Amino acid sequence: MKEAKDVLRIVGIILLGLFVLIVGIPLVLAAAGFTLAVLFKIIGLAILLIKIAVVLAVVYLVLVGIRAVLR
Repeated sequence: MKEAKDVLRIVGIILLGLFVLIVGIPLVLAAAGFTLAVLFKIIGLAILLIKIAVVLAVVYLVLVGIRAVLR
């Protein structure tokens, strides 16, 4: 009887481990994918902000240059 309990305990631990792998891994991957998606969006927004700043700086320099030529 003691061996049957031990075998059932081992089978239960194995089944619990399989359940954690089957359910846990997709959840972790989904969470990591969501995190990466948010990170890429933040990086994309930062790049867009840098592009806008460069365009504004070039426009400002052109306007200052035109003003200096007209004086």
